[in-house]
Amino acid sequence: MKPVRAYVALGANLGPRRATLRWAVRALDACEGVRVLRASRLMETEAVGGPAGQPDYLNGAVELETTLAPHALLSVLLELESRAGRHRERTEKDAPRTLDLDLLAHGDAVVDDERLTLPHPR
Repeated sequence: MKPVRAYVALGANLGPRRATLRWAVRALDACEGVRVLRASRLMETEAVGGPAGQPDYLNGAVELETTLAPHALLSVLLELESRAGRHRERTEKDAPRTLDLDLLAHGDAVVDDERLTLPHPR
């Protein structure tokens, strides 16, 4: 596949948030078919939705160049979340998390299926 630009949002509100997000950026850059071009500053935001009283999030975004197809890149993101201790199947919607990686855009791809919506709807 020809390289395309992709954008990923990163967030965490449990554990060592800053260290986890830095690890996620390095881990993404180390993945075959992925190169991190730029990373935003990290910003702290209040949790929206989910259980009341959860900790604030630390959020950022990265711009990638990738040769991976959208679903393949999504699989990489989900694997990194799992390695950071997040298990999506065990938590309620918008629950606190150790790592949240959302694929926002992948070139000009438009996808709408049970696993992925691109561009990201939120």
